[in-house]
Order: sequence, then structure tokens, then C-alpha cells
Amino acid sequence: MFNPFSRSAAPWRRLTVVVAVAAAVSLATAPAVSATSSTAPARAPSSLAGVQAALDQVVAAGAPGAEALVRIGGRSYTFSSGYGNLAPLTRMRAGDRSRIGGVTKTFTATVVLQLVGRHVLRLDDSVEKWLPGVFPNGRAITIRQLLNHTSGAYDYAQDDRVFAPYFEGDMTLIFDPREGVRIAAEHAPLFAPGTGWSYSNTNYLLLAMIVEKVTGRSIGTELRQRIFKPLGLNGTSYPLSSEIRGSYVHGYWQLGGPDLIDFTPLSPTLLSASGAIISTTQDVARFYRALLQGRLLPPKVLKAMQTIDPVATDPPGSIDSGIPGGGWGLGLLRETFPCGDAWGHDSEIPGYMTAAWNSKDGNRQVVMVVNIDGLAHDHPITQAMRNALAKAYCG
Repeated sequence: MFNPFSRSAAPWRRLTVVVAVAAAVSLATAPAVSATSSTAPARAPSSLAGVQAALDQVVAAGAPGAEALVRIGGRSYTFSSGYGNLAPLTRMRAGDRSRIGGVTKTFTATVVLQLVGRHVLRLDDSVEKWLPGVFPNGRAITIRQLLNHTSGAYDYAQDDRVFAPYFEGDMTLIFDPREGVRIAAEHAPLFAPGTGWSYSNTNYLLLAMIVEKVTGRSIGTELRQRIFKPLGLNGTSYPLSSEIRGSYVHGYWQLGGPDLIDFTPLSPTLLSASGAIISTTQDVARFYRALLQGRLLPPKVLKAMQTIDPVATDPPGSIDSGIPGGGWGLGLLRETFPCGDAWGHDSEIPGYMTAAWNSKDGNRQVVMVVNIDGLAHDHPITQAMRNALAKAYCG
């Protein structure tokens, strides 16, 4: 069984979803992917002169489309190239919504840390304290270890049973996150809590369950009330179904050949608090700016969020679509760019690669979306995206 989160898996051939045309569109024949199908912002500063060309290279490498928002101080600049939908051909547009995948984790972590700031939770509280009997070894796993992936909990998304019904064609199936926790609990711990690092979506399902236990409200409600509404993130939502309202970017998967499969309908409930949010590049930038400038968390808690555990410093296997180097804080990553460190998160989920990187004070930001996934980290598209991120962030 092919698992979309396993880079060594063989191409999967059984998906029966249908894109908006009778056959999948081939990148080899679609005019959508030429570097000429691009739009550049007017009056961008000279330091950003190479960003559009770098984004065009992402499309030239084979991506259907790419979008980037760069913010310097109080000015934002948007860049786009290629197409956000291949059937019918629709240009990639700034402001369109997309599935931001693992970037969701910073939002979820912020809700948890707000509860820490209000002394409802403590970072050293155990999973067992709030979810008695729910997860093996819960007495030894802390909230801090869930947040920075040092819990040793098996990633439920790596179990073939999780994706099986979706691979059989039921892309909109609602997935119960408690089932993900149950599946993870069937697997032995990867290591003793606090002694290693391994990216696990299970951690954030458990965090959401803790939030729901202490507040009596769903994680979606908490996200809306604590983050989306106060910050005016009008293009951001925590969906419970596959439907995307408004204008949005379609996400594609390349499965070993030139044809693409539209993975946009994949149910967001499959990743829930670890990866379900839909947003825009503008909203993501606004969120990280508010977070890093101290408008969402008390200074002491924000400092804790930016503290890197030694075992989570530049751990192997930690690179998604971002830049190698850095480490993991509490739902917040530090990456090493050619011009210095940046804070944020990146993500690869079926159909989308997303990256959001910010200076520590939030004054320099880049948010980028590329609407294809299923690629190795050394694939030309992924390499081109990393180059575009460095060009956009460092100038």
C-alpha cells in the first residue's frame, strides 16, 4: 500500500478519482506550465528582483503553479506563476485559498500555549493527566514533548489502514481523529519520551484532545475564537468536510508518470489538528506576524515556544519543502537560510507544498504555496522551491 507520507513508497495505481476533465492533464503538453504564464507585482524593491524568475523556475521544473507573498516591514508583494487549476486552465492568483497542511500545527500549538499562558495547562503536564487511559505510556509523555515531536509516539499517518479507504476512491470520507490515536497506540513507541525526535501527526491529535478536554469546546471552535476572528483571518477556516468555499488552488499529485491527479477533495479530517486548515498566503503571514510580535502569547510563553530542545536540533529526516538546518521549538521551527535564521513551519501534504518563514521579529516574511506533492526532496521542483524561498527571504 502506497503511503503519501513515505518517500520510499512505490507509485500507487488504484486511485479512481476523476479530475475535472476526462483524463488527467499531462505537464508535458499543458501550456500552463510555461514560465510565461506568470504575474509579477508592480514596484517591488530591487532586492526582490529575482523572486519572480525563481518562482517561474518552480513551474518550469514541472509544478502546475506557485504563489509567494513577501512582506518587508509594512509592505507586501505578491508573485505568482503557472496555474491554480488545470481543468479549466486558471492562473494561480494571489489571495486564493489552499490547504496549508502541517503549517496548521503552529496554529494548534498557539491555542495550547495560550492555555499554558493562562495557567490552565502546564508544559510539563502529562498526557495521562488530561487523557487518562487514552495513550500508552501517557504518564511519561508531556505536553512539551507533544509540541516538539520528542514524545516517541508513532505517527498514525504511516499506518496503511489510515489511507486505505481514500485510496479505494472515497476521498471525502470523514476520519475520526480518535481513530488515529487508537491506531498509533497499537504501535510500540519509537523511543523513550524526550530522548529522540520524530515527526508525528499523532502528537497534534493528542494536543487537540487535551484542548477539548480542558475547554469543553472543539479545537475548531478554539481556533476560530482565539486566532481566526481576533486577527481577521477571513480567508482561513478549519473545515470538517472536503468542500472549499470561494476561490481556491487545486492540489495535484504526480504518481511516477507525467499525468497529474487532482487531490483537492482529500478530506481535511484525515489530518485534523495536525494539518486541516485552509488559508491564504496573506492570512498565514498575518498570523505569524501577530505570533512573533507578541500579540498572541505572553513573552515568557513565546520564549518557550522558540526554545529548541537539543534532541530536536537539526534532526535527520526533518526537512519538508524548507531549507535544511535549524531545529524544532513548540510547534514552531527554526530554519537556517543563507542570510540567517527564520521561524515558521513548512508542509507537504497530498497536492500541496507550503512554507511560511519569518524573521524573529516578524518584519520579514515569505509564504509560498506550490500545488503539487508526491515528490522526493531532491526532485527539481522541490529544489526550485527551496531556491525561491531563499531568494524571497534573503533578497
